[in-house]
Amino acid sequence: MSILLRVNLIVAAALLVIALTAAYACRTILTATAERELLAEASLMLDSAIAQRTYTANEIEPLLHERLATEFLPQSVPFYAATQNFLKLHEKYPQYAYKEATLNPTNPRDRAADWEADLVQRFRNDASVHELSGVRDTPMGPSLYLARPIKAEAECLRCHSRPSLAPATMLARYGSDNGFGWQADEIVGAQVVSVPFGKASDNIERSLGNFLLVIVTALLALWLLINFVLYLQVVRPLREISALADAASLGQPSGQEFPRQGARELMALGASFERMRKSLKKAMKLLGS
Repeated sequence: MSILLRVNLIVAAALLVIALTAAYACRTILTATAERELLAEASLMLDSAIAQRTYTANEIEPLLHERLATEFLPQSVPFYAATQNFLKLHEKYPQYAYKEATLNPTNPRDRAADWEADLVQRFRNDASVHELSGVRDTPMGPSLYLARPIKAEAECLRCHSRPSLAPATMLARYGSDNGFGWQADEIVGAQVVSVPFGKASDNIERSLGNFLLVIVTALLALWLLINFVLYLQVVRPLREISALADAASLGQPSGQEFPRQGARELMALGASFERMRKSLKKAMKLLGS
């Protein structure tokens, strides 16, 4: 196996490791960046829901207070208002979702699914956890979720502690079987926002493809440069030295000197062979005389 082939195999292996390492690092960075951007988007959606709830509680409910004595108006409930607001968004962007997932809701629509119930349980088990996020597979593709706990506040207990304390108009609408038994400061559910991860994944793959194209092009150029320099500095001088040394060993005269350019070690080798040839030539003359 020639030295050029040996060096090329080593260089190819090294460049392959560099390309794979760069691709892995690039994918990791792009994925982390995409997750941060999506989490910021989900956080903004949650803050918007909180703002909607606050607005409903402070400005809508007081306007409907008199009617609530004779008619239950779900529009006055902050939970309901925030959910309805996002349902309108969901109609146009079905990949986005918002839910106030509750373990024991008044409205069955708000009942937590199994994976949402797991989030609620994690909030219950560890009071220091105020936010959870992750990526889950859905029928519409991967989705990133962000969840925050829902705590039973004092105003919640007016309707959700015992059926006997709840407004009659609410009982007439939803019944007395669900949505009761809440305790003060109890974690009863979680606000959960889901945003699509599929588009971000497509962008990651496209960016990674462009990055790999640049990396492969740069590494290919580097490989060609290494081969060019290796040939000029090592391979060609070695071939010349080998040819001249072979001719000298056969006693064939040659006016060409051993190469005196290339790598320092090859220059030294050429100079040594040149001295050896001159010494051999002198010795042959002495023997001939």
